[in-house]
Amino acid sequence: MSIDVHQHLWTRSFVEALRARTAAPYLDGWTLILDGEPPYEVNPADHDPDTRETGELALVSLSSPLGIEALPPEESWPLIEAYHDGVLELPERFGAWAATCHSEPDPARLAKDLDRGFAGLQIPATAEPLDELLDVLVERDLPLLVHPGPAAGSPGRPSWWPAVVPYVQQMHAAWYHFHAVVRPRHPKLRVCFTLLAGLAPLHSERLIARGGQNRGLVDPGFFVETSSYGPRAIDAIVRELGVDVVVNGSDAPYATAPDPGLGNAAAHAIRVTNPRRLLGRKENRT
Repeated sequence: MSIDVHQHLWTRSFVEALRARTAAPYLDGWTLILDGEPPYEVNPADHDPDTRETGELALVSLSSPLGIEALPPEESWPLIEAYHDGVLELPERFGAWAATCHSEPDPARLAKDLDRGFAGLQIPATAEPLDELLDVLVERDLPLLVHPGPAAGSPGRPSWWPAVVPYVQQMHAAWYHFHAVVRPRHPKLRVCFTLLAGLAPLHSERLIARGGQNRGLVDPGFFVETSSYGPRAIDAIVRELGVDVVVNGSDAPYATAPDPGLGNAAAHAIRVTNPRRLLGRKENRT
């Protein structure tokens, strides 16, 4: 069995909310319209919960690259509410990360949403991690997931460009911002950075060369998730951070969970033990 901390699934209520809009982001049938991007044809079969591989548990989250969290509150909240309502109705093998509006933060509303049964909060890497929102998580001993946000338009560039360039850059910046700015203010907060934090941990030698500190000191509350990487990148991260902060994620339906390629013990740690620690759950032993 395994836990997947990073999936996306568009429920009926969320799809209907996107179709009700006339400005980006919106759906025209199954065609996704975003500012600065060519129309994208969504495959509805990709968002069928009955056929989705979940393992023991799969945590779904809002698609932050759509820019929903940054919309004005009167536009952001209806989409977030539709997302929340839909994912909370999924079968028990699914869990979910809450989302919140960043254009007009509302800690009280976030608290109420988290208390509905969400695993924690996801924020875009492009959003400022506000103390007033992070405090709500710390009070509940719930984790934060940092996920790439919207990418600037890239006309003339290949379709893989956002995932390989701006998303990685966003996560790289988030990793160092959280270490330098957020961690001193929130020493107990557990944070998971998707896509191995854009491989930012591998830049520790450059960090030291340029006056940074703490190389070799691993923060046990800062986790990195494996989606869209494979054995070579995962091995390099494990050599830098150790295996205990690496967690399994697929980014389904856009990718599949990688095989860490590090043996059974490491695979169990990445797929079971570490995700449970991130989520504040005890591991079941039989």
